[in-house]
Amino acid sequence: MERSLSLGPLLPPYEPLSEAREAEGLPPSIAVSVEPPPPPPPRDHLAWSLCTTIYGNVCCLGFLALVFSVKARDRKVLHDYSGALSYGSTAKYLNITALLLNIFLVILIIALMATGTIAVMNLYHHQQEQPESV
Repeated sequence: MERSLSLGPLLPPYEPLSEAREAEGLPPSIAVSVEPPPPPPPRDHLAWSLCTTIYGNVCCLGFLALVFSVKARDRKVLHDYSGALSYGSTAKYLNITALLLNIFLVILIIALMATGTIAVMNLYHHQQEQPESV
């Protein structure tokens, strides 16, 4: 038994157009223009600014970063991407500055506590070595 596959209606065989034959009887061609996707909107760094404001508001830099982040978000909603980029980058640099100052202050406090502890221990040992005079 022969099995035949049915692929739908049979198409006429392919025939290239001869130069003498016109393309009048053929359907019109369709041109589709492909545009690149729009660039993503700039970041506003709102969550980072909020964390900086709550946890490390050194010299009010976290609050300033939060203000610029909100301005960047407003500009983004209005589709002013250049303004949003400007405000967003300002918020980013304020967040970075606040983060570096926070790290420096934590290291400074740890160093001062360590040296203070060492000084107190030396003073304690120095008093233990001297005989008590009455």
